[in-house]
Amino acid sequence: MKKYGVNELRKMFLDFMESKGHLVLKSFPLVPQGDKSILLINAGMTPLKPYFTGAEKPPRTRVSTCQKCIRTGDIENVGKTARHGTFFEMLGNFSFGDYFKREAIHWSWEFLTEVVGLDPNRLYPSVYLEDDEAFDIWNKEIGIPAERIFKFGKEDNFWEHGAGPCGPCSEIYYDRGEKYGCGKPGCTVGCDCDRYMEVWNNVFTQFENDGNGNYTTLKQKNIDTGMGLERLAVVVQDVDSIFDVDTICSLRNLVSKISGKEYGVHHEDDVSIRLITDHIRSATFMISDGIMPTNEGRGYVLRRLIRRAARHGRLLGIEGNFLATLSAEVISGSKDGYPELEEKKEFIFNVLTNEENQFGKTIDQGLRILADMEEAMNAAGEKTLSGENAFKLYDTYGFPLDLTKEILEEKGYEIDEEGFKAAMDEQREKARSSREVTNYMGADATVYDQIDTSVTTEFVGYDHLSFESPVTVLTTEDEIVDSLMEGQKGTIFVEKTPFYATMGGQVGDTGVIETANGKFVVEDTIKLRGGKFGHVGHMESGMISKGETVSLKVNVAARKDIEKNHSATHLLQKALKEVLGSHVEQKGSLVTADRLRFDFAHFTAMTPEEIEKTEKIVNEQIQAGLEVHTDIMGVEEAKKSGAMALFGEKYSQKVRVVSMGDFSKELCGGTHVANTSSIMLFKIVSESGIAAGVRRIEALTGNGVLEYYKKQEALLHEAAKALKTTPSEMVEKIAHLQGEMKALASENESLKSKLAQGSLGDVMNQVVEVKGVKLLAAKVEGVDMNGLRDLGDQLKEKLGEGVVVLAAVNEGKVSLLAMATDSAQKAGAHAGNLIKAVAAIVGGGGGGRPNMAQAGGKNPEKADEAIAAVAGILEGQLH
Repeated sequence: MKKYGVNELRKMFLDFMESKGHLVLKSFPLVPQGDKSILLINAGMTPLKPYFTGAEKPPRTRVSTCQKCIRTGDIENVGKTARHGTFFEMLGNFSFGDYFKREAIHWSWEFLTEVVGLDPNRLYPSVYLEDDEAFDIWNKEIGIPAERIFKFGKEDNFWEHGAGPCGPCSEIYYDRGEKYGCGKPGCTVGCDCDRYMEVWNNVFTQFENDGNGNYTTLKQKNIDTGMGLERLAVVVQDVDSIFDVDTICSLRNLVSKISGKEYGVHHEDDVSIRLITDHIRSATFMISDGIMPTNEGRGYVLRRLIRRAARHGRLLGIEGNFLATLSAEVISGSKDGYPELEEKKEFIFNVLTNEENQFGKTIDQGLRILADMEEAMNAAGEKTLSGENAFKLYDTYGFPLDLTKEILEEKGYEIDEEGFKAAMDEQREKARSSREVTNYMGADATVYDQIDTSVTTEFVGYDHLSFESPVTVLTTEDEIVDSLMEGQKGTIFVEKTPFYATMGGQVGDTGVIETANGKFVVEDTIKLRGGKFGHVGHMESGMISKGETVSLKVNVAARKDIEKNHSATHLLQKALKEVLGSHVEQKGSLVTADRLRFDFAHFTAMTPEEIEKTEKIVNEQIQAGLEVHTDIMGVEEAKKSGAMALFGEKYSQKVRVVSMGDFSKELCGGTHVANTSSIMLFKIVSESGIAAGVRRIEALTGNGVLEYYKKQEALLHEAAKALKTTPSEMVEKIAHLQGEMKALASENESLKSKLAQGSLGDVMNQVVEVKGVKLLAAKVEGVDMNGLRDLGDQLKEKLGEGVVVLAAVNEGKVSLLAMATDSAQKAGAHAGNLIKAVAAIVGGGGGGRPNMAQAGGKNPEKADEAIAAVAGILEGQLH
C-alpha cells in the first residue's frame, strides 16, 4: 500500500466523490454562519444543517467537503496523549434526499480498498444492532462474512442530538496490527486500545426524534458521512499517531529544532511539543477565518490556545517569540487545500506576535501577583492557596492550574483544587445562563420559519427603482395572513423586487408598496434563508392581499446616498491598502444613506498624516470621474482577475465584480454609482479602535460632507461669539486668554498657600519630641493636596530635622501628608508606614516612600483623632 500524504488523501477523496456526482464545496469558515448554538465548527456536517433541515435548498443534492474543525472539549488532555487534538479536517459526503445506505456503503468500501488501497481483510464494519438493512448490504452485497460485522447499541452506533433528525450509523474499523494492541485475550473491534481504529462513519439520517424518544420516519432521508483526514493518514502511513503523519510531523520536528529538545526522549518535553504542534495549527486557521484573541467567546478560545502554546514554549526553554515561525510551517503544509492561509499569512503572523508580546508581559505580572499571594499566605500562617485566587490567576493572567500548582509545590504550598473547580463551574454556569435560547438551527424561531421553502425573490434593483410584481406571502409579526389592513405591522414578499435587502454591510432600502386600494410603508428590507426578500413596515392606508400585483417604489434619494457611501467604501479600502499596507482587510462595514462605517485589520491608530493621505487619495479618485463597471463571472475567475473577496462570505457560483476604473476591483452584490464623480466629496470624521487589531473609520460623502462643514462653520461662529471676537482672530484671542489664566492660576496658588499658613497660625509651638525626634502634627481646613504639599515643604524647612504630618479637611474628605527628614529616617521613621496607619483611622488608605507619603480618607470627623494618634504611631517606629 502506498503511503499517501495528507494533501494527497484530501484531493483523492474529493476527486472520488466528484466522480460520484457530488458538488465539491470549499471548507466553510470555522465561525458558524447563522448558528448561535456553537462557538466553532466542530464537525463536517455542522455548516450544512440548513440543508439537512430543509431550511435552505442545497446547491446540489449530493455535496462533498473537507471541513476544517475545532473541538476543545478535551483540551486539558492535548499533549498528554498522542490521541488528543483540537484541530482536525473532516472528509465528508452528504446526500439531501438523494442516495441512501446502499450507495454510501458501497462508495466507502470502494474508496478505502480500491482508491487508497487498504487491505480488505483488515477492515471491519459495524452497524446499529437493529439496522438489518445495513447488515445485509455489508454481508450480501459487499461480501463481508457475518462474523466480521459488529452490531453495537445506541450509545455507539446511533447518531442523535436531542430533538431533530437522527439515525443509525455504520462505521468501518481498520486493524492496525498486534503492535498497536493491548495484548489482552479477545481484543477486537470495540476495544479501547489503538489496534482497531475507526476510519469512516456512515450516518443514515432517517428518523425524526420529537425530543421524548418518539421516532417517525423522515420523508427525505439523508446521508451524513465523515472521516477524519489525519486519522486516515495515520492508517495509510502506518504511524503511531496524528503527530507522526507527514505534515504534522514536519511541524512537530520544527518545534523540536527551535527548542533544542529531541522528541521521544522525555515525556514532559513530548507533552509540550505535542501541545504546541496542535495549538499552533488551530490558532493559524482560526486567525485566517477572522477570529481575533479576546476575553470571551471564540476569541477567548483562540487566546487560550495561543497562551498555552507560548507557555509550553517557555517550559521547553524557547527564548523570544516563536509562534509566527511555526505558523509559517503550518501554512506551508496546508496551503494546497487552503490557499487563503498564504494570502493572509502576514496578518496571521502579526496577530500571533502581538498576542505573544502581550502574554509575555501578562505572565510576568501574574508571577508577581502569585508572589503577593504567597506573602499573604505566609503572614496568615496558611499553606493552601484558595481556589478563588488560583482561578483568578487562571482567568486573568492565563495561568493554568498545573503551572500555579508546580510553582507552589516547589515552595511547600498546596492549592484548593475543589475551590478552583467551584469557581470554574460558577463561571461556566454564568456563561451557560447567558446563552441565547435557540432552536435546532441555533436561531430564534420567527414567523418567517413558517413560510414555504420554495418561496424565493428575484432582485431587479440594479436596473430598476420601481417595479410591479405579484404578492406571494404576507405576514404580521407572528402569523402568515391573506391580507394586511390599515394600521397593521407586517412583512410583504413578492416575486421580483427593486428593493435591496440588507447584505454585505449595505442597509436595506426604504420606500412604499401600493395598489389602487392600499399603501404599505417599507421601513426596512431584509434577506431571509432561501433567497427571500422581506419588505418590513406598516400599512398606512387601505388593504393589500396575497396574489395582488403591487407597485414597488424605492426611496430614490436615500438609495442614491447609500450608493455614494457604498462606492466610497470601495475606494477607501483600496486607499487604506496603499497607505497602510496590503495587510489591511475588511472586518465589517455599514453603509447607510447618512454615512459609511468601515472596520479593517490594522494594529495601530492611524496618524493624522495617514488619515489625511487616505482622504486625499479617495477624493482624487472621485474627481477623476472613474466609470463604475459591473461584470458577472465565476468566483475563481473573479479572484484571478484581482478582485478583492472576503473569505467566509457565501458567494454564489456566479458573482458580481465591481470595478472603478483601474483603481478598485471587488466582489460585491451591492448597488453603486455609475461614475465616481457622483460621490462629490469624501470626509473621514473619526478613526478609532474597536477590538484587538481592528480599527474603525466613519466617513461622509456628497451632501453629508457639505452638511458637516456647515455645522463646523456654525460651531466656529458660536465659539467666536462666546470669545467676543471673530473667527479669523480666535487663535490670537485664545492665546491671550491662556496667558491670563496662567497668571491667575499662579496667583491663586500663592493665595492658597498664604491662606493655608494663616489657617494654621503659629504652629511651631505645637512641635513635640518623640524619643528625641521632633514631630509637628497639625490639622488644616480647606486645602487641597497640592496646597498641602507646598505647606509641608515650608514647615519641614522651618522644623529643620524631624517629622511633619498634616491633615486637611476639604469638601467632606480628608487629605493626609507625612514627611520625614534623613535624620528622622535613620532613627526609624518611615513616612509611608506612618501615613498608612494614620489613614486607617479616617477610613482610608495610602502609602509612599520613607521620606514622603500621602493618603486620603472619607471620615473627616475623625481627623482630630488621627492627628492625636500620630505621636504614638511614630513612637512605635523609632529605635
